[in-house]
Amino acid sequence: MTPLIQGALAVGAVSLVSLIGITTLSLKQDFLKRALFLLISLAAGALLGDAFIHLLPEAFEEASDPLTVSLLVLAGILTFFVLEKFLHWHHSHGEDEFSAEHARIHPVGHLVLVSDGVHNLVDGLAIGAAFLVSPEVGIATAIAIALHEIPQEIGDFGLLIHAGFSRTKALLLNFASALTAFLGLGLAFWLSSLGESLAPLIAAFAAGNFIYIALADLVPELQKAKGGGRSVLQFVVIVIGLAAMVMLLGLE
Repeated sequence: MTPLIQGALAVGAVSLVSLIGITTLSLKQDFLKRALFLLISLAAGALLGDAFIHLLPEAFEEASDPLTVSLLVLAGILTFFVLEKFLHWHHSHGEDEFSAEHARIHPVGHLVLVSDGVHNLVDGLAIGAAFLVSPEVGIATAIAIALHEIPQEIGDFGLLIHAGFSRTKALLLNFASALTAFLGLGLAFWLSSLGESLAPLIAAFAAGNFIYIALADLVPELQKAKGGGRSVLQFVVIVIGLAAMVMLLGLE
């Protein structure tokens, strides 16, 4: 199976996560908050683990210039910083996702779709770059992205409902937004066709994206949790996410 087919299958699987929002309609809000609390912790660990355990070591090993890799990691971090600043893009994975405050912000629905489309395009780029490095790194990256997508897509679906979309339309538009990941996948392979040395550089850029998402978006949401017990549980689940990425090294 070629890296392109492997990447397409992974992107397709991750895109299906966008449909998970519909399952939240039957869940009680208290249970959903607790589930998001754990999923965000797991996603933070997985994203950091994939960046530091898979993507960055491969990028430094394969690239000819370590300085270029470092600069691209920083570029990945700054790119997402700019996106959040100028698109007012914040994923709001936290427990206030379904609050009345969000319900009053109707224009946020279209903003969610646009910004989520950009985000998913970058996800596709990351998955493509990872499979160009190796199937094992590709699998690890797809898993990390999927774990991050679950709380994000639940939140986005809630925002679209509050913005005035019907359940069906919110679900379909969210899924359509997820499909932009295929554009990112194609972009990764097109860039790679210009030179094989670009694959580790794209991976370094993606690592910067993951580091930013984990530390700027997810960790601040986790810091809102009160109580020693919840904090310990957060730490344990983050470590589980990291451990999962370490275990995937066995596939390489």
